[in-house]
Amino acid sequence: MSRGIGVGGGAAAGPVARMTPPPGIPAPRTVPSGEVAAEADAVRQALAQVTADLERRASATSGEAAEVLAAQAMMAGDPSLADRAADLVRDGSDGPHALTAAFGAFRAALEAAGGVFAERVADLDDLRDRAVARFLGLPMPGLPEPGHPYVLVADDLAPADTALLDPATVLALLTVRGGPTSHTAILARILGIPAVVGCAGAAGLADGRTVLVDGTAGTVQTDPSPEAVAAAADRDDRARRAAESVAGPGRTADGHPVALLVNLGGLAELPAAAAADSEGVGLFRTEFLHLDRDRAPGMEEQTAAYREVFAAFAGRRVVVRTLDAGADKPLPFATAADEPNPALGVRGLRTAARDPHLLETQLAAISAAAEDFGAQVWVMAPMVSLPREAADFTARVRAHGLPVAGAMVEVPAAALRARNLAGPCDFLSIGTNDLAQYALAADRTLGNLAELLDPWQPAVLDLVAMTAEAGAARDLPVGVCGEAAADPALALVLVGLGVTSLSAAPGCLPAVRAALAAHSLDRCRHLAHLARTAPDASSARTAVLTALAD
Repeated sequence: MSRGIGVGGGAAAGPVARMTPPPGIPAPRTVPSGEVAAEADAVRQALAQVTADLERRASATSGEAAEVLAAQAMMAGDPSLADRAADLVRDGSDGPHALTAAFGAFRAALEAAGGVFAERVADLDDLRDRAVARFLGLPMPGLPEPGHPYVLVADDLAPADTALLDPATVLALLTVRGGPTSHTAILARILGIPAVVGCAGAAGLADGRTVLVDGTAGTVQTDPSPEAVAAAADRDDRARRAAESVAGPGRTADGHPVALLVNLGGLAELPAAAAADSEGVGLFRTEFLHLDRDRAPGMEEQTAAYREVFAAFAGRRVVVRTLDAGADKPLPFATAADEPNPALGVRGLRTAARDPHLLETQLAAISAAAEDFGAQVWVMAPMVSLPREAADFTARVRAHGLPVAGAMVEVPAAALRARNLAGPCDFLSIGTNDLAQYALAADRTLGNLAELLDPWQPAVLDLVAMTAEAGAARDLPVGVCGEAAADPALALVLVGLGVTSLSAAPGCLPAVRAALAAHSLDRCRHLAHLARTAPDASSARTAVLTALAD
């Protein structure tokens, strides 16, 4: 049995089908002088076809999948990339080698930037392979089509492939690399596909071999017995029926309230988010208005977008996170291009010190939109490190007539001094993804460090507990809006630590609601104790799952 990190709930068994490999690069050839112009034009056409294909895929889907594909299309359609490849052809390279070298230069720049910028390296590799395949007239690398449902096995998945996974065909997902906060993991949760990432044993699996993937336990069993498959299917069926039997506000078995909220990343996700059985939005990411543009959106444009969200959630809570620029979301008008380590640079609330107008415009737009609808608008700042930062932000929010202001706890210093940080705040919200990265000093771009980024890490749970205790001491709500909230078993642990609300993808809420309804608050506290006293993330998860099974 192999182990990895479970990132998609449930289990599924089926035959392995591996990703279609990328095209091989032929030996270099000399392009006759009379054909150089045609070769350069063919390079540009290959990139244009890749761009158009990604744009078509983006328009055919919605939500985060559409955003991922649109971002890929913009990278492939970058004019400087096509110009560089065409120049290399004129300098003597053939088409495939010119494309490879052009992408290589972009790749090296991202790797040199380090931090979360390097997460896009895999994206560039995928775009390079697609462009070379187009140039050579070869099949596109990507998802297999064996003609039957299968368990998809890959070294890692590019966004363009992950965004197009069909749950009716892909029974489960298994990758050698990747971590719990990767785009693969996030989209697997949204699609409801059982998934295990960071599983080294997946590298040796051959096409056609039957495997049982358990996305809850993070295990992969080869050649499972019929009894093991039946037992897994029975567990999933019982979990599904339990999720369908509970509705309404989140509560433990003994009636302790736990607000269940949805994460919202853009207007394309709004219909599904608003239709979900939730008490509102626990994380409204506002970056979608700012990405892929040269200047910040004006107040009118922002106000219009916020009005749509507040109208859809009239009468319910909407927690708005102010602009979280920097790191993996660099913006030309908000972030510096020369930061040696963007993950530790000017990002989140820190950008307001560089350009206060960005935050002031956003708060004014939120305030103007909030006047028109009955949504309960809460506003929080990302990447807060010091109590004075929280106090300054809270004052700014209230100066715009917005009554509820809070801080995100994503930096270990904020958790360690949470009692002081909570002083000027009305609530705290824990972002477990960044909190794990910074607490464990683990770059989330490195697949071999994925275990350290697991939100089950006892050190991360200790920081969550400290924050929840600080909130309880001041009678403040403390929520979790990271990927940890989507895991039903970990949700029980978080509630046992004192967390008062959980925010996740809409499709994850039924299972979380059912888990809460089946266990008392004291039981959650016992599970939290088991997790915190474990030596590592894997042991913590195993201890809790074993206790739940008993």
